[in-house]
Amino acid sequence: MAERLAVLSRRTGWRLPARRRRAPVLVIVAGCVLAAAAGMMILPGVAPHDPEFIDGAAALQGPSPRHWLGTDELGRDVFSRIVAGARTGLLGPLILALGTTVLAILVAVVAGYAGGRTDAVIGRVIDVLYAVPPLVVAIVVVGITGGGWWTALAVLLVFGLPMNMRLLRSAVIVRVRLPYVEAARTAGLSSVRIMVFHLLPAVASFVVAVFFLTFTYGIVDLSAMSFLGLGVPPGSSDWGRMIAENRAYLLQNAWATIGPTVAVVLVAVSANVVGDWIHSRYESHGRTR
Repeated sequence: MAERLAVLSRRTGWRLPARRRRAPVLVIVAGCVLAAAAGMMILPGVAPHDPEFIDGAAALQGPSPRHWLGTDELGRDVFSRIVAGARTGLLGPLILALGTTVLAILVAVVAGYAGGRTDAVIGRVIDVLYAVPPLVVAIVVVGITGGGWWTALAVLLVFGLPMNMRLLRSAVIVRVRLPYVEAARTAGLSSVRIMVFHLLPAVASFVVAVFFLTFTYGIVDLSAMSFLGLGVPPGSSDWGRMIAENRAYLLQNAWATIGPTVAVVLVAVSANVVGDWIHSRYESHGRTR
């Protein structure tokens, strides 16, 4: 059977549908990393120790069977604090990704479908806001106002919208010109029905890609703000804050800094890999139908 499929593929250019192709090993590994991170966020109690328990006698110990990644300067278990830090480390990026993606696709579909003056005005506003770097604005606003984690998240959400709007608006504009959309208009379908049942499914792969891309940016940006001492209060179980607090003790226990750093990098890269694969799978599946 496999030989017949191979011959048929060479002769006709036919390919197996994308849904029957197996996911690459890298995507499976990335998915497992995200699943583990989600588990730590939902169930922080799986940590082997109390992440806030202070044991001065065990300060700055290296990895051991009792403390897998050693302890920090206050004797707190590093691995347990990484598990507890997944809640703030992932919840913020998740809210950011959901909020910006939902708002961006609503604006993008309306602008792309309406066209004309409506699209032109929205496009100019997007271009102006797109020139403002979200992370810099968030650092300035939180630094001046003394706002906390939610303030930083709100600023990143507002100024992160233009990038997502721009990407999704471009995808919508391309698909508005497709024959089946024109046919739906000619058939007299309402604008809302066309946008919901024709345009949204057509840009679903881009929505997924934008969601994961924003999630990745959120992890990096919020961790950077925590590293700078903005957002979460001192002593919190947060990956960025842990990196900042333990960098002075690299020689005593480097894992106290390396552990949360690896967590940030692994989750960010895994989200990017999974998002890119889902986007590619949607696109290839659409071409084979």
